Amino acid sequence: MTTQTLSSPPARPSFAELYTPKLVTVLREGYSLTNFRADFMAGLTVAIVALPLSMAIAIGSHATPAQGLYTSIVGGFLVALLGGSRFQIGGPAGAFIVLVAATVQQHGMDGLILATILSGLMLMAIGYLRLGTYIKFIPYPVTIGFTAGIAVTIFSGEIRHLLGLSFNGTEPGPLVEKIPFLWSNLSTFSPAAVGLSLASIAVLVALRICRPRWPSMLIVVVLAAAATAFLKLPVDTIGTQFGGIPRTLPMPALPAWDLAKVQAVLPNAISFALLGAIESLLSAVVADSMTGRRHRSNCELVGQGVANIGAGLFGGICVTGTIARTATNVRAGAHGPVSGMMHSLFLLLFILVAAPLASYIPLAVLAAVLAVVCWNMIERNAFATLLRASRGDAAVLLATFGITLFRGLTEAIVIGFALGSVLFIHRMSQTTAIESHVPLVAEDMPDDGSRGAYDETSQQDPTVVIYRISGAFFFGAASSIGAVLERIGDQHRNLIIDFSAVPFVDSTGARTIESLAHKAAQRGVGVYLTGLSAGVKKELAAQGVHPPLIRIAGTIEQALRQTQKEGPTPAAPATIS
Repeated sequence: MTTQTLSSPPARPSFAELYTPKLVTVLREGYSLTNFRADFMAGLTVAIVALPLSMAIAIGSHATPAQGLYTSIVGGFLVALLGGSRFQIGGPAGAFIVLVAATVQQHGMDGLILATILSGLMLMAIGYLRLGTYIKFIPYPVTIGFTAGIAVTIFSGEIRHLLGLSFNGTEPGPLVEKIPFLWSNLSTFSPAAVGLSLASIAVLVALRICRPRWPSMLIVVVLAAAATAFLKLPVDTIGTQFGGIPRTLPMPALPAWDLAKVQAVLPNAISFALLGAIESLLSAVVADSMTGRRHRSNCELVGQGVANIGAGLFGGICVTGTIARTATNVRAGAHGPVSGMMHSLFLLLFILVAAPLASYIPLAVLAAVLAVVCWNMIERNAFATLLRASRGDAAVLLATFGITLFRGLTEAIVIGFALGSVLFIHRMSQTTAIESHVPLVAEDMPDDGSRGAYDETSQQDPTVVIYRISGAFFFGAASSIGAVLERIGDQHRNLIIDFSAVPFVDSTGARTIESLAHKAAQRGVGVYLTGLSAGVKKELAAQGVHPPLIRIAGTIEQALRQTQKEGPTPAAPATIS
C-alpha cells in the first residue's frame, strides 16, 4: 500500500519539461502509419465541424466569414504545432464574440487585428513567466457564471439574423439597449428567415438525438444553402452580405499602427489575453479529463500566443482552444497534434476548391448554428447545482452572470474572483479555532486502551493507495491537488482520500473530487472518502459526490477493512457533458 500526504509542492520542473510542444513528445514516442491514419480521419471530422462554426462565429463577431476560416487555418495549425496539449483544436471561439464585436465597433478592423497580435505577445509573456498555473485559480462558480452570460449575450446578437430583421443604422451593443431596439424593429422580420431558422434548429436537435455521430451542423448548412439556391428564398446570404469567400489566403501583413493606436486597443488586448488563457486551459483540461493525459499549461499559452500573432498577420481574429471541437477531436480517435494540423489543412483545401459554394449559405442558418452553440454553452445542471449548494457560491455565480450581461467579461471575471476570495476568507474564519495553550513539545501520554492492536499486514496491500489532504481544499489548491490525485497507478484498485485535516471544501474542490471519482469509476477503481466533517460532506454531496459514486468511511482503518470485503467499483461507461 502507498500512503501520501498532499502538503508540499512537487519539485520545480525544468524549462524543457515545461515548454516542449506536445507534437515533439508524440513523435518521440514513435509515430506510425496507423497513428497518422487516426489523426487524418480525426482532422477531417473536426474540419467538418469547424467549417460552419468558424464562419458563424466570425459573422457574429462583426468580421467576415473568410476571417473566421483564416483564423482556423493559420491559428489552428500553429496551436497544434507549438501547443502543450495533445488534442487541442484552435480557432475562433464563441466566448470571444462579444469582445471582438465591441473592438470592431470601437477601433475598426485594423484595431481588432492589432489587439489580436498584442494579445498574442501577452499570452507568450504569461506562458514564459510561468503564470499559466495561476489561471486555474479562478473559482468554479465564476467560470460557470461568465460562460452562461457569454452564451446569453451571443444569442442576443443573433436575433437579428434569426428573424431576418432589416433596419438602418448600427445595432446597439449593450443588452439593455439592444433588446428595446430589436423590439422596435420586429415588424421588419422576414418569414423566410424565421422559417429557415426554426427548421435549422429543429434538424440540429433531431440529428443530435437520433444521429449524434453525424456532422449535424454541416448537414444543416448544406441543406439550407441548397434550399436557398434552388427555391430562391429572399434571405441574406454570405454572397449578398460579404461577396463570397476568397479562394486564397492573404499575404501576411502588419495592420496600420502607431503608439496612440496601441494605447487605445491595449485594454481590448488584455481582455483577449485573459479570456484566451482561460478558455484554452479549460479546453485542455476537458481533453485531459476525456483521455487521462496531462497538458503543459505554460507551453500551451506560448503556443496560443504564437497562433494569435500568426492569425493577426493573415487578417484573422482571436484564436483560442475550442472546447467543442477539441472534444470532437478526442471522440474521433485522434492520436496527437497532427490531427489539429490536418484539420487546418482540410479547411485550406475547402477555400481552394469549394469557396464559391459558400456564397449560397444563408445567414439565418449560421445564426441557428450559433443559437444551438449558445444553448450547449450554458451548463444548466452545474448552474442549478451551484444555486442550491450554498448562498456564497450562488452569490458569486449570479454576480458573475449579471456583470457579464450588463457590464463586460473582464469586469465579471475580476469581480467574481474577488467575491470568491472574500467568500474563501469568510469560510476560513469560520473554521479557525483558538487554543488557550499550545505546547512547543507534545506531552507524553499513556495509551488509553481505546485503540485496537496494530495489524502489521494492513500496510502491505499493493492494490490500495491512500492520500491525506491537509488544509483548506478550495479553488486555489484544487488544481494542484487534482493533478496529484489523477495519477492513480494501474496497480492500485482502491483509492482512499482522507479529509480529516481538511477544514472545508468549496465548490471548485468538490468538483475536482467529483471529476476524479467519475474517472476512477470508468477505470474500475474504488474511491473511499474518510474523515469527512458535516460541512465537507454536505458540500461534496451538493456537487454529486455521494454513494454509489464513492464510498464513505469514518477512518482510514475502516476504509481498509471495506476494501478487503467489497473490492473495487465496477467500471462505468464514460460520460461526456
